[in-house]
Amino acid sequence: MPKPVAETGNKNLIGSNLIALRKKHHLSQRALAHELQLKGYDIDKNVITRIETQQRFVTDIEIQAFCELFHITFEELINPNMNLMD
Repeated sequence: MPKPVAETGNKNLIGSNLIALRKKHHLSQRALAHELQLKGYDIDKNVITRIETQQRFVTDIEIQAFCELFHITFEELINPNMNLMD
């Protein structure tokens, strides 16, 4: 069974918000991956790149990791209208 994708072909809802959060916290993709690995999550720079460029689906564990690291809710992470730069 094929996995669902948006009409645009995007494979996740968080790519642009993840970019905004990284920039807000002055983290490169590599630095973000390092912070996540320190917290015990097996997420590397390539995973982050593929999520941000909409080339990869996101697991619930990865969503949890991003929310925990950035101290945000699931709703904030997936909402395309959230202004995460404040």
